[in-house]
Amino acid sequence: MKMHPLCQGNHNDLMAGQSRRDFLQIGAIAGLGLTLPEMMRLQAIEMPKVESFKPVADSVIHIYLPGGMAQHESWDPKPFASPDYRGPYSPIKGVTGEYVGEKFQNISKILDKITIIRSMTHGEAAHERGTHNMFTGYRPSPAIKFPSFGSIISHEQGSRNNLPPYVVVPNVSAPEQQSGYMSSAYGPFALGSDPADKNFTVRDLLAPKDIDLKRFDRRRSLLGAVDEHFRTIEKSDALSAMDSFYQAAYGLISSQQAREAFNLNAEPDKLRDEYGRNTAGQRFLLARRLVEAGVRMVSVTYGGWDHHSNIKSAFDGQAPNFDVAFSRLIKDLEDRGMLGRTLVMVSSEFGRTPKINGTNGRDHWPRVFSVALAGGGIKKGHVYGSSDALGGEPDTNPVGPEDLAKTMYRLIGINADKRIVADGVRPIDIVNGGRILNEVIA
Repeated sequence: MKMHPLCQGNHNDLMAGQSRRDFLQIGAIAGLGLTLPEMMRLQAIEMPKVESFKPVADSVIHIYLPGGMAQHESWDPKPFASPDYRGPYSPIKGVTGEYVGEKFQNISKILDKITIIRSMTHGEAAHERGTHNMFTGYRPSPAIKFPSFGSIISHEQGSRNNLPPYVVVPNVSAPEQQSGYMSSAYGPFALGSDPADKNFTVRDLLAPKDIDLKRFDRRRSLLGAVDEHFRTIEKSDALSAMDSFYQAAYGLISSQQAREAFNLNAEPDKLRDEYGRNTAGQRFLLARRLVEAGVRMVSVTYGGWDHHSNIKSAFDGQAPNFDVAFSRLIKDLEDRGMLGRTLVMVSSEFGRTPKINGTNGRDHWPRVFSVALAGGGIKKGHVYGSSDALGGEPDTNPVGPEDLAKTMYRLIGINADKRIVADGVRPIDIVNGGRILNEVIA
């Protein structure tokens, strides 16, 4: 099966893509027989008020392990199962008495700081569809493209400290990370290069002397003219989003504070070494640096976990770096007094088959898999839900992607029962169904 193209994404010009897409959408609405004023009036529809939540977390670091990480070799080992189910490793017992995979030597020492959900489940065995579930909280639909967690957070909470509210590290590598039915103004800011690269630089971060002011002024003038023409009717979400986009973009590329947030060289060499001078270590360290500066959500991808064959060799190559970097991130956040206000979430699109296959690997398995959570109001040293004795089905407390999404939004202060108007026509729930997992909240 062809692997979903995570970590192979591209990064279009943010300024050009924004105006082009928004005005094409306006043209499409006109083609349906709606005038622009009519569309804008529809966009001003008042949605029913929903209860607001006080945020527990200020920021989210979402670490995504693309390909489908095997639960048996990581968060949910089966030490007493036969070798064809247990797999090639000998699980180890952590500080809480719970077992984790053999390659999680450092993570085993911080189990008292995290929660493991061992009963994640959905029905999508294809990479693209599973990824959609785990980035949006929605099953994919042929009729509508749903926005990512980061885009919803960007829409609801906006920017802070002249920084983009939503950053992907290192690149936009899957459509599920983007803004879906919302304006691309709420899409992610992508680095354009890997923090582990020797000559790492961030695209679009410019010193004030390098900014093409005429380019920005032309785009701002166009926006102003459109806004002035329709000032007598309700100002649309689309125009507000465009206005915010250009203000944020100008602030980002001209702000010394923003440029410093992306400056990994400002970190002590010792700390960079402790995270690991590799893709996991430097990506996770930059994520910590970004949330410390004020980014609301950082979405980090690491590795490729689609291990249909020779799972031992594949895990040997990737899991140790993840183990070191993740455990150091949690301790670093705690040492800085940030863990309580930063939600860290580790997920993958699905798990792997409970039984080792004929090529010593595991195949796609969405029926049960695991997610790890830490900080941001999450219980410490806790396990929620369980899989059966062979790790093939949920045994207790099954958790769907919509439950995880609703809980994440609750912790950051967003009520996922709120509806957003898509394209000025259809109100859509931030999350449709699901429940807040109060059992994992401290």
